[in-house]
Amino acid sequence: MQIPHPTLQASVGLGLRRGLMKDLQAARTGDFDFLEVAPENWIGVGGVHGAALRELAERYPLSCHGLSLSLGGSAPLDVDFLREVRVFLDHYNVPLYSEHLSYCSDDGHLYDLLPLPFTEEAVHHVAARIRQAQDILGRRLAVENVSYYAAPRQDMDEVTFTNAVLREADCDLLLDVNNVYVNSINHGFDPQTFLAGIEPGRVVGMHVAGHFDESDTLKIDTHGASVKPVVWSLLAEAYARFGAQPTLLERDFNFPAFSELVAELQTIRRLQNQGGQRG
Repeated sequence: MQIPHPTLQASVGLGLRRGLMKDLQAARTGDFDFLEVAPENWIGVGGVHGAALRELAERYPLSCHGLSLSLGGSAPLDVDFLREVRVFLDHYNVPLYSEHLSYCSDDGHLYDLLPLPFTEEAVHHVAARIRQAQDILGRRLAVENVSYYAAPRQDMDEVTFTNAVLREADCDLLLDVNNVYVNSINHGFDPQTFLAGIEPGRVVGMHVAGHFDESDTLKIDTHGASVKPVVWSLLAEAYARFGAQPTLLERDFNFPAFSELVAELQTIRRLQNQGGQRG
């Protein structure tokens, strides 16, 4: 039976992490609006964790963010896995399924999100695979801009490449604001210019997270720290341009007191309200 839920627009969410399970189950109404799960981590899970997922899914909408589809890879897409994902999405009435604009497999999984070359050939390759995935899933897919630390080849800049993929695949964008900032420092471009270059109608959700300052010219996307002030400012600019999209606060480890996460979620709500007023 499908679980009915409203859409996620202008909402705030957290990732369903086992390390946060007790806090999420005990959270007060209004602390967050939705939970994001990686379907490959939950498909077929039973026992205590499976029961917890079902209980939380009755209280909150689920958003899904995949980890292993390898949209930019060379091996054929895992069609059987995509069919399992479709069943999962349909069962929980998931309004948004996203994956990374990268690849993570070769002869087996590489357990990392690796950057694509910014070339016309790569645009055609990944767009065709996104269209294939959307056909199997029976719904639109959102792709996320990823952080990267080495550029295999760049015949165009990242925003031009991203727009080209979105247009050719006719898919949506999950805008990771922290990744925009991290990449802007590591690769020397202006983050505001990046935001201004994205086609507004494609953005259907956002991620925001903390990062590690390795140096003034090297930032590492960790999801293990609080959001930096400069990223909050960039998120406000993203809302001003794209509207108050559903936004996930990413925290994968080094969890603080749950009240600190709630305080960051309240910051997101405040910026969403300000962005909506400007809009």
